[in-house]
Amino acid sequence: MSTQTPNVLLPRQPVPSLDLPLTNGERFVLGAQPGEQFDLLVFYRGLHCPLCAKYLIELERLAPEFASRGVNVVAISSDTEERAQEMAKKINASGVRFAYGLALKAAREWGLYISESRGKTSIGIEEPALFSEPAVYIVRPDGTLYYGAVQTMPFARPGFADLVAAIDFAVAKSYPARGEYTGAV
Repeated sequence: MSTQTPNVLLPRQPVPSLDLPLTNGERFVLGAQPGEQFDLLVFYRGLHCPLCAKYLIELERLAPEFASRGVNVVAISSDTEERAQEMAKKINASGVRFAYGLALKAAREWGLYISESRGKTSIGIEEPALFSEPAVYIVRPDGTLYYGAVQTMPFARPGFADLVAAIDFAVAKSYPARGEYTGAV
């Protein structure tokens, strides 16, 4: 039995490709129509996760703030189309696009952790056999990583209001991506 560990993405380096269907019938191809400033990629666990729904409601509330700053927002999961549609409906999505069908191999390429099902969640929805844990990435229009936060659990995720403020600061100050050093320590 071989084991795999998540990939570590490095700031200022190209991120893996993404080409996923959207619940609106279109496709999300990372880099094809990047945001003027950034793409905000919010990887979530799936319909089964009540904390994801709460988190995505906050993202939807702030979607106009991101849009006004030249930031494209996409929520991404390995859910099926039906489950992604249900989540989009649950949060009344209009400013957040929902991509679905993320292969777990691609999730690993993005550095996401993978969990096994533990049955039904507190809201009575069955977890998929395997699913990816949350992450938030901000990607520059040139396809390089600007910011990343990867989690092993659904708790204590980066706040979207904080990210709006961070984007304002980063753009105003031309603040570079940090954490890029890979030399000896």
